[in-house]
Amino acid sequence: VIFFIYICTLIKNKTDEFCHLKTLNVMATKIRLQRGGKKNKPVYRIVVADSRQKRDGRFIEKLGTFNPNVAENQIILNFDAALSWYMKGAEPTDTARTILSKEGVLYKKHLLVGVTKGALTQEIADQKFQVYLDTKAQKGSDLVSAKAKAAADKIKADAEERIKIKKQLEDAIKQAEAAAILAAEEAEAAANAPAVEEVAEVEVSSEQTSSDAAAESAE
Repeated sequence: VIFFIYICTLIKNKTDEFCHLKTLNVMATKIRLQRGGKKNKPVYRIVVADSRQKRDGRFIEKLGTFNPNVAENQIILNFDAALSWYMKGAEPTDTARTILSKEGVLYKKHLLVGVTKGALTQEIADQKFQVYLDTKAQKGSDLVSAKAKAAADKIKADAEERIKIKKQLEDAIKQAEAAAILAAEEAEAAANAPAVEEVAEVEVSSEQTSSDAAAESAE
């Protein structure tokens, strides 16, 4: 019996020690981003890693990816795994925390802690989280609609601007043509004016010559 008690005590001590080490290991883990992808086009892995490892070193588990090169900064996340590690005490970096917050992991933990403390039931927590997801989806839809409207307005404004520029160009061409016609008419009038004066002078000279000749004859 004493030996049996000794064995049980030893097993318990080892189990407690193992749990303590496991807790320390979890508390020493971080949820962080690990760089990948091409030069000037990084794609980040969201990983759980030992805080003592280098940033791009070995990791314990991959939770998802974050691609800042596409619209809306595409995030693919294993929600349940991320929530599990966060609940165990894995500490996210600032950027990772922003991503987890955006995906609802932080809010889900807040609700689960409330359930654990008895502040609310699991059913109420699920309802609250569903409302959160619906609101988030609606905001995303509104954002997409706003961007689509902005794009349509820009296309319309560009079309109106092109029409305005085209009309201004047509008016400028018409004004230039009118000015050219007027200039041609003025040039033609200017070219004809000296010839008329010369003819008049010639007629006057002829009349004067005739008068002189008649006077001489009379004498």
